[in-house]
Amino acid sequence: MPLELLLALVAGGITAIAVLLHVTGRSRQAVLTAESSRAAWLRQYPQDRVQNVLPAASGHAALIAADSGPGLVWAFGADFVARHLGGAAIAESAGGLRISFKDFSAPGVSVALTRAERARWQAVIASGGEAA
Repeated sequence: MPLELLLALVAGGITAIAVLLHVTGRSRQAVLTAESSRAAWLRQYPQDRVQNVLPAASGHAALIAADSGPGLVWAFGADFVARHLGGAAIAESAGGLRISFKDFSAPGVSVALTRAERARWQAVIASGGEAA
């Protein structure tokens, strides 16, 4: 089989799979609730005890107050990612907060928050997660 034909078949197949996933709704970003945030955190850190969960209004992130300190759970496609906020650099951005982790597997994330949420999240993070 000529290389040009093989490349066209592979490119066409990948495109067809991507379109099929999008049309069937499998490409939507996951939405977090307090319960799903708690479950995502405990899946990553099963030894931790979650004291409180503060989901963002957008449903794409949640601030976790745990025994080990504050943490963040955010939607990453159809799944969730959880990280501790200890040592993370947190800066305000136009639409919320920009959190930069000292972790090569998750270098940073922008969290969309309203002004009120931004102030509350910053207070909770500054207090070590105790005020959530």
